[in-house]
Amino acid sequence: MANPDIPNVPDTESLDPEDWEDFRMRLHRMIDIAVDQMERSHEGRVWTPFPDEIKSLFDLSQTGQSSEQVDTTLQKLLPYGVGNTHPRFFGWVHGSGTPSNLVAEIAAATMNANTGGRNHAAIEVERLVIEWCKGLFSFPDEASGLVMSGTSMATIVAIKAARDARLDFKSRQEGLGGHKLVGYTSTEAHACIARAFDMVGLGTDALRRIPVTADHQIDIELLKKQIHNDREGGFEPFLIAGTCGSVNAGTIDDLMALSDISETEQLWFHIDGAFGALGMLSDRLRHRLAGLERADSIAFDFHKWLHVNYDAGCILIRSGDTHLKSFSDRPDYLKSAEHGLAAGGTWPVELGPELSRGFRALKVWAQIAEHGEEKLGRMISRNCEQAAYLGELVEAASDLELLLPVSMQICCFRYVPASASDVDLNSLNEDIVIQLQMSGIAAPSTTRIDGKTAIRVNITNHRTAQSDLDVLVGEVRRIGADLTQSH
Repeated sequence: MANPDIPNVPDTESLDPEDWEDFRMRLHRMIDIAVDQMERSHEGRVWTPFPDEIKSLFDLSQTGQSSEQVDTTLQKLLPYGVGNTHPRFFGWVHGSGTPSNLVAEIAAATMNANTGGRNHAAIEVERLVIEWCKGLFSFPDEASGLVMSGTSMATIVAIKAARDARLDFKSRQEGLGGHKLVGYTSTEAHACIARAFDMVGLGTDALRRIPVTADHQIDIELLKKQIHNDREGGFEPFLIAGTCGSVNAGTIDDLMALSDISETEQLWFHIDGAFGALGMLSDRLRHRLAGLERADSIAFDFHKWLHVNYDAGCILIRSGDTHLKSFSDRPDYLKSAEHGLAAGGTWPVELGPELSRGFRALKVWAQIAEHGEEKLGRMISRNCEQAAYLGELVEAASDLELLLPVSMQICCFRYVPASASDVDLNSLNEDIVIQLQMSGIAAPSTTRIDGKTAIRVNITNHRTAQSDLDVLVGEVRRIGADLTQSH
């Protein structure tokens, strides 16, 4: 007998379209709009603030809208991204994406696969992507890895594995147990390393930040001295985190020297290669990355210099056994089997914190398969050549000052008018960057180099041309002169 308190929902009702042919046409229309947007990525403003009148359309106080209403609202959103698809987006190390990745994203969305576990094609594709990565970095067959949201999450996996390995994996149940673990990185390292120390229970004070040399590399002698002092003080050094592409300058630590120290001191050697590690694809950079192959772990992003659409990063760990011991935990409801859907060997959930994971690996696979290693490497090389070209433009201008040598794809400089003694240069250069962003002409960012505000230009964009850099320099000088005169 039916319960009158339970609504009678027909078995035929679902969230699928009632008219599949109509839905097919709806999707075709949206794809046309999306491709038009991508085709025009060179045009118009780099960044546009999100207007209140468009924002209000996304208020969910009214739901159950028609598909036409929803699609109209979605279309209005497209011009208001962060700007990283535009060739003059220079502010942060964002990749620019590719139209071809849209095809892979549609396929992945159609499958709607959870890649945390079980025995299915999506996990096999991810394993093949990891095999490609192991080959790129000359990692051994027994190494393992995961496609993750980005280097920040990948770093947490690496630091946890390093911590657990040092404490014979007892830390998984017992915590630190009174051990005073400390690790080392440079003052130029990305903040995600300190955040990982915080999140795995070590605390940020356990990360020793070693000053850099004039070349903005970690000071090897100061590092050795700090390790010695820590041992003398009763601390337990366990990890060195080298930087392969620093945030401010794009510099690369002496990875071979760090590897030697790690081996001598019996420390885990981690490399933050968020954008720089994929320089292995570039003939221009490959020779500078010696030492990557000796790392115990490498964290890097596909969504930066491989231009995979957001988000897609990776963690590689040399010892697959260590990686597994640090995360594996199969409760009864996730027990394995020799055959069927619960088969498939090691599941990704045994190698990281996520059971619910999307099929990120497909767009990575598609990017490599379609564009190829050589072409992707050429795009990386060209960005480095463009940064060097920008450095030359800066040095040729009497009112611009190069604040750091161009190491890879980042150029840091500032505007310095003839009347510099009467001007607050830090404030002036901050204002120049804001005006560039607000005008939509270009979107660099700022940083501090030896206390000086720098206009920081990062070039990780396959759409950027030298002419875009000519525009940038011309506009910096024009806006700088106007602001100086008005002051």
